[in-house]
Amino acid sequence: MSTRIDWSEGTWTTPPAAVAERGGALVVTALEGSDAWRRTAYGFIHDTEHALLAPLAVGEAMEVVFDADFTAQFDQAGLFVRVDDERWMKAGVENADGVLGVGAVVTDIMSDWSVGAVPEWAGRRLRVRVSRGADALTVRAGVDGESLRLVRVAPFAGGATAQAGPMVCAPTRAGLEVVFTEWLRTDADASLH
Repeated sequence: MSTRIDWSEGTWTTPPAAVAERGGALVVTALEGSDAWRRTAYGFIHDTEHALLAPLAVGEAMEVVFDADFTAQFDQAGLFVRVDDERWMKAGVENADGVLGVGAVVTDIMSDWSVGAVPEWAGRRLRVRVSRGADALTVRAGVDGESLRLVRVAPFAGGATAQAGPMVCAPTRAGLEVVFTEWLRTDADASLH
């Protein structure tokens, strides 16, 4: 059974350019240059993502449902899970080199990035789900109302205190607007398959 999380329950890692509630949805406008990345391949650290976080315990899952027009390089939205500055994960969709991709950046001091092309998801309402187990995060995503696909299983310390919630980044432009229609907490997935 899922429980809706009120937008007021979250705290922003970096406040966005604008936030408004509209018909129960949360409309988030990203600042240009917002992103989350640590060192790997690019040599820089970015910790300016817009993530609205609430507690995520072992045995729980969190989901977001959203709409956006991802048109600029690295426009992205989804879920962010955070322990601290050097241990976090962002999972969702991102426009890279003109193609919408689904993936995750998992960071433990340094970031890694896994991504797969999903051009058929463009312009559709999307759902991202992260389940927290005793030693891992399991990411699933897909078009809202369709079966979610397994995106990533990543190691994650069960003893760590973590928070999670909706995330938006716009590394290369101003004006990216993402409309989050749902933010839910539920039981973690019982199995991978």
